[in-house]
Amino acid sequence: MPGTRIAALGHHQPSRVLTNDELAGMVDTSDEWIRRRTGIATRRIADEESVADLATAAAAKALAASGLAPGDIGLVTVATCTAIDRCPSTAAQVAAALGIPSAVAYDLNNGCAGFCTALATADHAVRAGAARHALVIGAEKMSHVTDWTDRSTCVLLGDGAGAAVVSPAESGPIGPVVWGSDPTRAQAVRLAGDWHPRFAQEGQTVFRWVTTELAPLAREACERAGVALADLAGVVTHQANLRIIEAVVQQLGLPAHVVIARDVTESGNTSAASVPLALSKMAERGDLPSGGPVLLLAFGGGLSYAGQVVHCP
Repeated sequence: MPGTRIAALGHHQPSRVLTNDELAGMVDTSDEWIRRRTGIATRRIADEESVADLATAAAAKALAASGLAPGDIGLVTVATCTAIDRCPSTAAQVAAALGIPSAVAYDLNNGCAGFCTALATADHAVRAGAARHALVIGAEKMSHVTDWTDRSTCVLLGDGAGAAVVSPAESGPIGPVVWGSDPTRAQAVRLAGDWHPRFAQEGQTVFRWVTTELAPLAREACERAGVALADLAGVVTHQANLRIIEAVVQQLGLPAHVVIARDVTESGNTSAASVPLALSKMAERGDLPSGGPVLLLAFGGGLSYAGQVVHCP
């Protein structure tokens, strides 16, 4: 069966930067406290832009970089948990904005693991011949669901979007997905309530789960892809917290040449957008060699997880 690859990437962030010092004027916190506990220095906040706006901007860049025409795209999926519109889907709005004529378009809500989950479903669809090319987007407006009075969570969250074009390929494939959930911890990360829910989490529960379970999942994703940890060019985990990222990296014992995504320091936790946003920015800066294998791994509400090895375009 033919494989698939990430043919192009794109990302978009709002122009407004919210600093730790500004947050210290809103809640009882400080720049030192936030950096020490999370590693975050800044985050981007969307004022007028909607989730669909963020998604469209990132998707437009990925589509342009791929060299494909809108009519070549047969599937559009947006991973998001913060879109206000239930129907039409955010994906349908992106397709309309980009002039994509007849693609199947749907949203996928798997929390912070959403993009990796959506990437896997797109990979499966292209491999099966259900779509020639797919546009996969992670987009979130976390500022809309932030409790700005809760210093334990409001310091974490930011807005943004990242996108990838998935195309058929014989080489540089998207590796098999490792995915699942731990329903016994389903409420550890949540966005629940009425028409205006607020983000909440059990931080210690999440930290213990990630630092216990994520490294074995990372090893399994590499094994399924036939890639040794030492041969990775980079690792992009969900950008939840710098302490979590560094703990997992330490557990994996990765060599010094492997580039680790630490976009959380300047973008905050952007939920389903965090993995494609960080990956696209790394590729744009030239941090990753073309064709180099990169491990993607995300976790979030549910408690869901998903990850795979991809190769940089």
